[in-house]
Amino acid sequence: MNFALIYELLDEMVDFGYVQTTSTDILKNFIQTEAVSSKPFSLFDLSNVGLFGAETQQSKVAPSVAASRPIMSSRGEQGGKNEIFVDVIERLSVVIGSNGVLMKSDIQGEIRIKCFLPTCSEMRIGLNEELNIGKSQLKGYSSAVRVDECRFHQAVKLDEFDTFRILKVCPSQGEQTIMQYQLCDELPCAPPFQLFPSVEKDYVNRVLIFLKLRCDLPPKSTALNVSITVPVPKGSVSMSQELSSPDQTAELQPKNKALLWEIPRFPGGAQLSALFNVEVPGLSSASLLEVGPVSMSFELPKQTCTGLQIRFLRLSPTQTGLSQRWVRYVTHSDSYTIRI
Repeated sequence: MNFALIYELLDEMVDFGYVQTTSTDILKNFIQTEAVSSKPFSLFDLSNVGLFGAETQQSKVAPSVAASRPIMSSRGEQGGKNEIFVDVIERLSVVIGSNGVLMKSDIQGEIRIKCFLPTCSEMRIGLNEELNIGKSQLKGYSSAVRVDECRFHQAVKLDEFDTFRILKVCPSQGEQTIMQYQLCDELPCAPPFQLFPSVEKDYVNRVLIFLKLRCDLPPKSTALNVSITVPVPKGSVSMSQELSSPDQTAELQPKNKALLWEIPRFPGGAQLSALFNVEVPGLSSASLLEVGPVSMSFELPKQTCTGLQIRFLRLSPTQTGLSQRWVRYVTHSDSYTIRI
């Protein structure tokens, strides 16, 4: 078995006598705890065929979910990879007026760790050096990060926090939240979405709703699972729509008196639009007032609205073997309301 493992690694490292790679980050993907069977070759399926018919390296790499799958030995004993995850999670609540002005904002954030290290006596997490807590005047440059208040897990040591913004904790196996923070009535960055709506009566029993939605994230960022809910007049029976891209979907939900517009991926800097023609028997001018406000839900991977960042992540004692440290950022919409 050991000979077969060494042979497979050498097969990936050397090709026709020439060294291809010695990177442990690449080679570890070929060490599997489960059998990986090769797919039958077909001339009609060239998705896994590389240059000169060679099988591509990507076709052999374990899927991303393999990182979260426990490793089982041949004796049935469960072990764990030397991995630790540090997640910075923020939940955003805003109210935007019909003129596009931000009326209210609130950010609830937390730092959560998920530890799969066999032994770790202490972990040091460095946050932004310019992090300010409280409503006191900011010191330094305008790039300083501020939160109104924060709370820490009882296991967190704060002897280096006031001076160096370093959290020290002895992580236990599993998941725990080590810090919670809040920022009210202030949004350090621009709201991620701006909506430009138009509502008017069309013919006798139809209301025309035109929505133009702009994503104000940086160009390399992407919002995921964007959902826009628009209340419609009571008694709406049918709807036709024109959407700006084929991956979007929309449906009328009469029971909820709303229409739902869904966008799976929304690149930063992009602008999408949708035109809805809703049939409402007995439509009156007063019925138009029932349209809105618009509510949105979305997910912003690799983004924090406060600007809070993990500066470094250090483990003590130094882990033997290869240990993986993952830092992830994500912002979820808690309540995102736009008046029209």
